[in-house]
Amino acid sequence: MINPTLSRRRLFATGGAVVVSFAIPGLAGRRGDAAASSGPGVPAPDALDSWLEIGPDGRVSVFTDKVDLGMGVSTAFAQIAAEELDVPVRFVSIVMGDTARTPDQGGVGGSTSIAVGAVPVRQAAAEARRVLVGLAAERLGVAADKLGVRDGVVYALDDPAQSASYGDLIGGRRFNVALTVQSTSQNGGVTGSASPKAPNEYKIVGTSVPRIDIPAKAAGAFTYIVDVRVPGMLHGRVIRPPVPAARLVSVGSADGLPGVHKIVAKGSFVGVVADTEWHAIQAARNLKVTWSTQRATWPAMADLYTAMWAMTPTTRRVMAQIGDVDGAMRGAARTIDAWYAWPFQSHAMMGPSCAIADVRDRGATIWSSTQHPHQLQRGIADLLGLAPGAVHVIWVEGSGSYGRAGMDDAAGDAAILSQAVGRPVRVQWMRADETGWDPKGPPVVVSVRAGVDAQGNVLAWDYVARGFSGSGIPAGATIGGNMLAGQFLGLPARGFDVPTVVQENYTFPAKRKTGEIVPWPQDGSPLRTANLRAPSQPATTFGGESFVDEMAAALRIDPVDLRLRYLRNPRDVAVVRAAAQHAGWASRPSPRSDVSRLGVTTGRGFAYAPRGNTLIATVAEVEVNQATGQVHVTRLVLAHDCGLIINPDGLRGTIEANLIQSTSRALKEEVRFGPAGVTSVDWATYPILRAPEAPDRIEIVLLNRPDLPPYGAGEPATVATAPAIANAIFDATGARLRTVPFTPERVKAALADRTWPAA
Repeated sequence: MINPTLSRRRLFATGGAVVVSFAIPGLAGRRGDAAASSGPGVPAPDALDSWLEIGPDGRVSVFTDKVDLGMGVSTAFAQIAAEELDVPVRFVSIVMGDTARTPDQGGVGGSTSIAVGAVPVRQAAAEARRVLVGLAAERLGVAADKLGVRDGVVYALDDPAQSASYGDLIGGRRFNVALTVQSTSQNGGVTGSASPKAPNEYKIVGTSVPRIDIPAKAAGAFTYIVDVRVPGMLHGRVIRPPVPAARLVSVGSADGLPGVHKIVAKGSFVGVVADTEWHAIQAARNLKVTWSTQRATWPAMADLYTAMWAMTPTTRRVMAQIGDVDGAMRGAARTIDAWYAWPFQSHAMMGPSCAIADVRDRGATIWSSTQHPHQLQRGIADLLGLAPGAVHVIWVEGSGSYGRAGMDDAAGDAAILSQAVGRPVRVQWMRADETGWDPKGPPVVVSVRAGVDAQGNVLAWDYVARGFSGSGIPAGATIGGNMLAGQFLGLPARGFDVPTVVQENYTFPAKRKTGEIVPWPQDGSPLRTANLRAPSQPATTFGGESFVDEMAAALRIDPVDLRLRYLRNPRDVAVVRAAAQHAGWASRPSPRSDVSRLGVTTGRGFAYAPRGNTLIATVAEVEVNQATGQVHVTRLVLAHDCGLIINPDGLRGTIEANLIQSTSRALKEEVRFGPAGVTSVDWATYPILRAPEAPDRIEIVLLNRPDLPPYGAGEPATVATAPAIANAIFDATGARLRTVPFTPERVKAALADRTWPAA
């Protein structure tokens, strides 16, 4: 059970305090007005006490806005703080995502929790150690440079019996040390009077510390969002219209609905509040609600990709260009071109979204598994008509997310219902709510062409990715209209327009990458869209890396050899070579020369991709049953370079989960829809990879770079799985799959259309 009356941490006066400087992404230039910029009640980022505190027993509490989505970043944060403070990891507790207790770091996204979000924690811990050693020097009468620290005890190097523990020095009291927030850099670089340790001094960072969250989870004692209970809590359910375009006409009464406290109808938002969850479910099913008869004005699902390609782009932006692409194409001896498609996909969390809201006259407390607690704070405030400082968001771990799933929307539902009854209300979505109404990962279509000379050298590469306008992609729950409840209340939404293109480092002599945005009829569509793990990059990499493989096949060159021919950066080359070497890659063109048109055949495929500063290369080995069209991935090998590694075992777990999820997305996942809305609303109609279908072997090669900062690992391993599998299917059968997912029906169609090998 979680205590609903958590008090806000009091901030402290910083006058005359020691100052250390470091960069916090998203908070540039806030030195003078940091507290005001963060909003009322949010711990100021320019205060050491906002980042950590030490209790009388010497135990350390670290405060971060970053949250753990199940990948173990809480353990990595504990390692980083323990390393700088010279305390055991077991002494460190991590407080995450509480708007009254943690500074605003922008939440979780873009694989930046460790790469950027941990930077101020590292610097704060280093500064705290410096201050504590200074206090010990005064108490012991020993110069600071003659002192050492072991397990949270400062001791004299010449006489270890002279010592003072952290708990004795400051336990339960404030540091009263100010930190200066400076302009940020892409890698979260820092400056300050306390220098964090150099990598060659690390004893904890870089080791496989067991995850701190696993014991409670394994014992069934861990508190997830679905376990939170608040005294006096009621239960709510929201009744959705048949399609978003429909509007509320009338609502029946609660007569005959047992346990119902209130029917809530505002705009086109309709919900019920009852004394038990079962009563809320029954009331939502049986309440008479009349909706208008609008239907979505949207192309049939079968025509989605051709309709997207036929639309006139509202934005066309050349994101990168080198050389004269058009001139090189005209002078080419041969051109190669292809077209690829990626579907709508759901977050498909195993456990549906859940939230609890307690809204009273003076403010609101929200329990949610949101990825962005401070964004949700502002969005709930806007939704309810409150000041942001009157809203307290407490993050509690859910069943995963990997992008903007339904947890923010569930929080909005609970907030509206709680405000209507003046009591805490718990809302747990049903499976049909989650898979039907969560914001979907959007579809992307990709067109690529290349020009080569008579010797088979690539002269030009022209890449175009096309997706929907940002009006359908709410940037986050920062305003009420970006939540599902706000949508039905008629509040305006705010999205963004950012064309997306493939990330790659190939040194083709002439290269152009173009992103296009096409209109998105949001009001008439049965689908809402938002970010899904590694937003759009699985789609763009699928197009780019499938096409590189097609180039290699057309030129009769080994796929790895072709990539190495056009990669120059040593890190790119190293990750490609590491994956190929570990997989036992034998140099030859694809498809294999002994392809049969019958039976089960096997093949291997390769794909490489950077995501930001993290580099990965993936080898997939598959079995293809040509009679049934079934594809089984027998082996995945992934080489991974994310700079400095904090926790090797934790990183391997993150990568393995990435590969399983991305295999599911490649082979199975596709949101189906029609004029009446989303039709894939359960595990039968939106299947995901089951345990027997998972890859037989997953092998990971970690390339540690202690000379580099730690880069992101939450998303990169997911981006190259689909093209590696598609390339393996081609190697096994000579059939090219250009549309995800690779369902048996699509595989059999591709097999029927293949023109190679000759009969």
